[in-house]
Amino acid sequence: MITPDFLITSLIVVLIPGTGVAFTVSTGLLLGKRASIFAALGCTAGIVPHLLATVLGLAAIFHMSAMAFQVLKYAGAAYLLYLAYATWRDKQALAVDRAPIRADARGLVIKAFLLNILNPKLSIFFLAFLPQFVAPDAAAPLHQLLTLSAIFMLMTFAVFVVYGFLANGFRKAVINSPRVQSWLRRGFAAAYAGLGAHLALAER
Repeated sequence: MITPDFLITSLIVVLIPGTGVAFTVSTGLLLGKRASIFAALGCTAGIVPHLLATVLGLAAIFHMSAMAFQVLKYAGAAYLLYLAYATWRDKQALAVDRAPIRADARGLVIKAFLLNILNPKLSIFFLAFLPQFVAPDAAAPLHQLLTLSAIFMLMTFAVFVVYGFLANGFRKAVINSPRVQSWLRRGFAAAYAGLGAHLALAER
């Protein structure tokens, strides 16, 4: 069940840059290490509904129902475009020592959660990915699926936190340059917009 193949494949999947990585990196760079932990937590929590959908067999509905897939896909694309707009419009200067208060932390978790929950391709991915590592003769396949899911989530959280911390390491190098800050925000806005457009145009 928990084989080197599963661990290596999961690590590769988690390391591949996507919407969650982009959000966590931008949060770590712009708001600090503590904020990046909340972003990573939200992104990881956003995986839960997709994993549950896989475990319960609901992901098959998205795979077979074009309407269900399209609705969730466009909702996710719209949310990414909203993040692109909000990031582009944000002119607040960065503060090195600023730490998010409780309301900000909650907001970060919610944003990151919505980012992943509105990506229907995750359900399709888990539907094809997880069953490959369940033993064909398993006496309790549900238990195996839940165990594999938990490991994948822990790996996701750990890797995303590392991404956020690494991004934060570059803060002081750019924090005193308004021009660099402006280009960073534009870059992240463009990344969100590009990911949103890619999701909107994606096929199942």
